[in-house]
Amino acid sequence: MKRHIEICERPLASAAPASWLHDAGLSGAQVQFCGQVRDEQGQVQALHLEHYPGMTERVLRAIVAQAGEKWPLNGAWVVHRIGTITAGDDIVQVAVSASHRQDAFQACAFIMDLLKTRAPFWKKELIGGHWQWVEARECDAEAAAAWLQQASVHEP
Repeated sequence: MKRHIEICERPLASAAPASWLHDAGLSGAQVQFCGQVRDEQGQVQALHLEHYPGMTERVLRAIVAQAGEKWPLNGAWVVHRIGTITAGDDIVQVAVSASHRQDAFQACAFIMDLLKTRAPFWKKELIGGHWQWVEARECDAEAAAAWLQQASVHEP
């Protein structure tokens, strides 16, 4: 399986994952998720993301490797931004290719769910001119836990 894992400060190119994953007919499916800065009730001006260099990439590689063990994937693309990002801008792209759509859908969801809870990213929101740390959401932990309860999935 080919893999592309990157942490960057630049804006994300929306067509890049599909182009990179294209494999001249080997895959029957590509699934892409693009996460954006959500403007909660018109209050969020920006989001600032920090990460643990080196460790973040290792965790992302481990998550993608697990997805490749669980589903027969042909490719996986994970790009996550850091730095200050304004409301409405893209934060993360997760894309996978596989022979069949169900494998691609499930693997993409798995990667995103584990990324949200396992990868060492920290977020602050700019609201009303003040930065405040963003707490982890319980629903993200529950989604990751559901995958981890399956016998073929282990803690990265």
